[in-house]
Amino acid sequence: MIINIIVFSLVGVGVLFALIRLIAGPTAFDRVVGLDTLNIIITATVVLLALVLKNELYLDIAIVYAVLSFLETILFARFLEGRR
Repeated sequence: MIINIIVFSLVGVGVLFALIRLIAGPTAFDRVVGLDTLNIIITATVVLLALVLKNELYLDIAIVYAVLSFLETILFARFLEGRR
């Protein structure tokens, strides 16, 4: 029980740092990196929830979210590449 609290609080600290990079990034590329980091942390959190709650449905949700976040990152990268 105490280990879950420690793990989820460290994940919260990671989300805080990713949000800071997402909001205060000096360039658009830094904002995309912050968004990608935030998506990875959210995917890992859903996997941790699947482990804690012992429910395999969350793993399917994590896989779908990971694929969609990958496509989102590719979309933003192509948009920023064409803007130069």
